[in-house]
Amino acid sequence: MRVALAAAAILMYGGVALAAVGGGEIVMKNKGGDTAFSHAMHVEDAGLKCSQCHPKLYTNTKQHKAVTMKLMAQGQSCGACHDGKTAFTTVKENCKRCHQQ
Repeated sequence: MRVALAAAAILMYGGVALAAVGGGEIVMKNKGGDTAFSHAMHVEDAGLKCSQCHPKLYTNTKQHKAVTMKLMAQGQSCGACHDGKTAFTTVKENCKRCHQQ
């Protein structure tokens, strides 16, 4: 009984710790060069909470639809924060920061 309770506690608290870091790094394939999204950079370094992006801006990798640079410049997807005020530069500036050739 004690072993089962200990295992349940480890799984429960371990899951919370993993959720805080997020889904790791996600690489999105696109014509302008692959784009890497780092959950750690946004959650740990920038101090964002999961609920600031999910599910408002992003659902999950299976449900998320491709967004063009034009739509991002209009405030969708990455452009919701990367507008030159909330986060570094606008999505139209410094392409190499996100797109890897």
